[in-house]
Amino acid sequence: MNIYVGNLSRTVTEDALRKLFEAFGAVSSVKIMTDKFTGEPRGFAFLTMEDEEQAQQAINALDNSDLEGQRIRVNTARPPQPRTPGQGGGFRSGGSSQGGYRSSNGGGQGGGGFGASRERTPGFRSNSSTGGFRGNKDRY
Repeated sequence: MNIYVGNLSRTVTEDALRKLFEAFGAVSSVKIMTDKFTGEPRGFAFLTMEDEEQAQQAINALDNSDLEGQRIRVNTARPPQPRTPGQGGGFRSGGSSQGGYRSSNGGGQGGGGFGASRERTPGFRSNSSTGGFRGNKDRY
């Protein structure tokens, strides 16, 4: 059975989690999730226990318990949700409808990226014939 462990302290190790759960039965694998850029722990982990009954006992006993000063959350892991393509925007992203750097849709989900066309923004007023954002005359 796959188990989710959340609200972990950044100092918790995979060995410490393994020892904690092995009190209830055999643990097949432990994986603390880390940030892909910094390598820092993200505060949650997944582990696998072969025996479903022992896994359920561990979940019941350890949920809301204290581990290294943090109240941890322990429950059955949900299966991963499929991701849909085209979510968000980055630097000059062309494949999504969200835009990115110098796009009229702005950066990310919701607009406002660097270089976005300001004259189309509701409430934006300019006395400049070039739109005000990049124009120099009538600025001050």
